[in-house]
Amino acid sequence: MQRDFCEEGGYLTHQGYSVAATRAIIPTLQNLLAVFRRQGHPIFHTCEGHRADLSDLPSRELFRSRNNSSGLGIGDPGPLGRLLVRGEAGHDFTPELYPLPGEPIIDKPGKGAFTNTDFDLLLRVKGVRNLIICGVTTDVCVSTTMREANDRGYDCLLVEDCCAASSKTLHLAAMEMVKTEGGIFGAVAKASNVIAVLESSS
Repeated sequence: MQRDFCEEGGYLTHQGYSVAATRAIIPTLQNLLAVFRRQGHPIFHTCEGHRADLSDLPSRELFRSRNNSSGLGIGDPGPLGRLLVRGEAGHDFTPELYPLPGEPIIDKPGKGAFTNTDFDLLLRVKGVRNLIICGVTTDVCVSTTMREANDRGYDCLLVEDCCAASSKTLHLAAMEMVKTEGGIFGAVAKASNVIAVLESSS
């Protein structure tokens, strides 16, 4: 839940999309996060960001990111600093969902949280086997991370009203892909269901 995906002037708006959907899930995410923190469950935050010299960015991805009406993409200057570059204002988390001290941050140079990161190591050290996945965007970073987790043997739950995409169609399609073949990548639930289960077992 980075500013580049949730605020005007960030990466998503330069791609030509509204941030209305990504911002709309913030209150629900706040409620779910509060329950997790209160009960002491491990929380991991992920964000996409690149080195200032873009040496970790493939040329094809740079070209793709600029293939929009603004002509601006990863590394280009915007109101929140250089788009999707580590250390810039847009790379940071939305204030409403800011990580607390001790909550690990996985800074990923791509779409999936497992590729070229130590996320898998952090989870295994903590003994985590079940992931509850939230955030943006459902069809890209969220879906990629869930698929990567599935291939590594994690059981995953996607919280549908704590995720959003650049369009409702893409959001719904991503959820359908999770549920196909009896839940090929995991399961889907609403935040209220997750909170009810957590509170009944505490």
